[in-house]
Amino acid sequence: MGAEDSVKRPLVFAYYVTGHGFGHATRVVEVLLDCGAVQADALTVDRLASLEKYSETAVVPRDTIMATEVEWLKSINADLVVSDVVPVACRAAADAGIRSVCVTNFSWDFIYAEYVMAAGHHHRSIVWQIAEDYSHCEFLIRLPGYCPMPAFRDAIDVPLVVRRLHKSRDEVRRDLGISEDMKIAILNFGGQPSGWTLKEEYLPEGWICLVCGASESLDLPPNFVKLAKDTYTPDVIAASDCMLGKIGYGTVSEALAYKIPFVFVRRDYFNEEPFLRNMLEFYQGGVEMIRRDLLTGHWRPYLERAISLKPCYESGINGGEVAARILQDTAYGKNYASDKLSGSRRLRDAIVLGYELQRVPGRDLSIPDWYANAENELGLRTGSPTTAILRGDDNFPLPSFPEEFEILDGDILGLSDTVNFLKSLSGLDSVLDSEKGTEKNQLRERKAAAGLFNWEEDIFVTRAPGRLDVMGGIADYSGSLVLQMPTREACHVAIQKICPNKQRLWKHAQARQSAKGQQGPTPVLQIVSYGSELSNRGPTFDMDLSDFMEDDKPLSYEKARSYFARDPSQRWAAYIAGTILVLMKELGVHFDNSISMLVSSAVPEGKGVSSSAAVEVATMSAIAAAHGLNINPRDLALLCQKVENHVVGAPCGVMDQMTSACGEANKLLAMVCQSDHNDPVTVIDSKRNYGIRAATRHPIYENFRVKAFKALLTSSTSDDQFTALGELLYQCHYSYSACGLGSDGTDRLVQLVQEMHHSKLSRSGEGTLYGAKITGGGSGGTVCVVGRNCLRSSEQILQIQKRYKGATGYLPIVFEGSSPGAGKFGHLRIRRRSKD
Repeated sequence: MGAEDSVKRPLVFAYYVTGHGFGHATRVVEVLLDCGAVQADALTVDRLASLEKYSETAVVPRDTIMATEVEWLKSINADLVVSDVVPVACRAAADAGIRSVCVTNFSWDFIYAEYVMAAGHHHRSIVWQIAEDYSHCEFLIRLPGYCPMPAFRDAIDVPLVVRRLHKSRDEVRRDLGISEDMKIAILNFGGQPSGWTLKEEYLPEGWICLVCGASESLDLPPNFVKLAKDTYTPDVIAASDCMLGKIGYGTVSEALAYKIPFVFVRRDYFNEEPFLRNMLEFYQGGVEMIRRDLLTGHWRPYLERAISLKPCYESGINGGEVAARILQDTAYGKNYASDKLSGSRRLRDAIVLGYELQRVPGRDLSIPDWYANAENELGLRTGSPTTAILRGDDNFPLPSFPEEFEILDGDILGLSDTVNFLKSLSGLDSVLDSEKGTEKNQLRERKAAAGLFNWEEDIFVTRAPGRLDVMGGIADYSGSLVLQMPTREACHVAIQKICPNKQRLWKHAQARQSAKGQQGPTPVLQIVSYGSELSNRGPTFDMDLSDFMEDDKPLSYEKARSYFARDPSQRWAAYIAGTILVLMKELGVHFDNSISMLVSSAVPEGKGVSSSAAVEVATMSAIAAAHGLNINPRDLALLCQKVENHVVGAPCGVMDQMTSACGEANKLLAMVCQSDHNDPVTVIDSKRNYGIRAATRHPIYENFRVKAFKALLTSSTSDDQFTALGELLYQCHYSYSACGLGSDGTDRLVQLVQEMHHSKLSRSGEGTLYGAKITGGGSGGTVCVVGRNCLRSSEQILQIQKRYKGATGYLPIVFEGSSPGAGKFGHLRIRRRSKD
């Protein structure tokens, strides 16, 4: 058959589509063959249920499916099989002797790999079978915002695939009867939470919200409008001022294409989300809303922030046309694949190439930790050296950071608080122009910070999180196992090593040196600490580094404690400056240059979440980075403990510092803390009576409880598992109380969780909270709650917050999320770009 004849011959395409999500419908609407991911609720993927459902629908009946699909493909004389992204379709096409192509921004081996990590090895074969099926595909048509896709050897990148507009903005508004002066938010939220009530006060004045997919029974206030079921959504999106919903390919692609700001709520275990979110943020089109603000209607600040954005996606949106031409060419016989390797060879290479995951500098930061760990856990390394040539791609954007700075070393790891800290640094130059409306103490902090650094030289930035004591706190002193989680809230430190004759000293520092009769510049430590107003302390601290020396030797710890205790408003500096003395005494480090430091911590002080450890670890990490010291995270934590024990004078164990330094995001750090029977820090008051029996009993039983808790975490998810975990937390809480620790506030919070747990709601199967306990040293006022990771849990936590406020007048804050420890973060070395 000649080329002209082949062009005239009608082509037969078999298009297989995964039955999961709006994004697939955005691209194709033909055949559904696999289950995708099972969602526990609107915002949570059930990982184990997803694997079990896939096994039920695609693994157990595989032979029957294969036979049926091969027969059908032959019967229709298909020229090409297209998959988005049904794995078995690729294998069925190969068995039928038909070429196949995948079109997608993610693949199921990537999505399910993390599920297997969480659910256990008995589902491992699912990932391998999917990868093997994909390996029979000719090539991949890859969409923007793509995830790493291990099983594809060849990829062709195309622009965004989005649905075309049928009506203009004016036409849509006219049809809906909405004037141009009204602001429109479109609520594009598939699978909305059951029982969710939308209220008029959720929207600012002058706004109207268009609700997609609302049930017929849903009653809406006058400023909410229910869209008809057959409404063509792209037209309405383009006519709106912003969109509110959850991230998926369909919502992100259309928000970008039509330059509509997107207020989004994160989903749990939705593994393509980080890559779509990065693309959204890179093009300045996204605002993240926390889950409880969605549920409570605290929408105003997010909507107002959204309409201030100017989304800047200028790339193509004709991906559908481009992909169609590629598919047509392929069906007519054109070869886009780079070679003709066998299926087994391509699978081996695909696994090696895919799981190396584009690890070129700056490109690995968006890849979740679990995916790197999967190399070892799933046995993906071949054991032989492999050279991979990896391509960069502008469609895989990094989280943005201030253009004023150039990052010379390190990665921001996609952490928004780090981006914000860098932005605060970049704005210090203009601090004098922004005095109006700034609190006096805040202005003092910023003015002091504005003169800290020499902007032509390198600045080092470090980050260390607080910690949530899940189990084991206070028993760590006696050698118990503990389970700790790093928090999302963290401390940032920016530091610069400066030649003494180039440092801009504060006036009182100059006066002090003159009074001492010093000849020439001498090294000075200058610290600015943000948030002093909230903590009732001074915002700045400075000292001559020579004050840490006595008779050519580092000052004793006892004298250092006295030095920092002289002025109560300056006592906080012991946590920061004390790291320098510890490095001098323990490692013999000499400091010949001045040091300028800016400290900014979001870890609440005095709340039992280790704000002091976060400051110590971030500070020592910064000093080590600036002075070229290579200290591993474990040793760094031990040094920071010495700061708190010997310079500050607080008798703490190493649990807090170890979590801040060595913790990993979304993981419990398990460690056995060695007891210290020669504790030189703890002071026994001879005039006080101590409850010996309870204090002795607690660490013994707590060690057992922590071990039981750890073992239960590895069992299959069930109500019995959660009930047992919750019971262990309750026992721990009451054991704390028996030791004379705790507070009325934490007792009340635990009681509210118990009441929720044992309510009629819980007995009916709707309960999701199972236990709670006080955390940390016992007096900080924070409790740890165990429950299901689902939207219902968030709703019940909100109810507890409201009940607590109703009883006390105070609204508890909720710690959400986790983040990497200082060891994982490392450091950033940044420099301001030249303004020429």
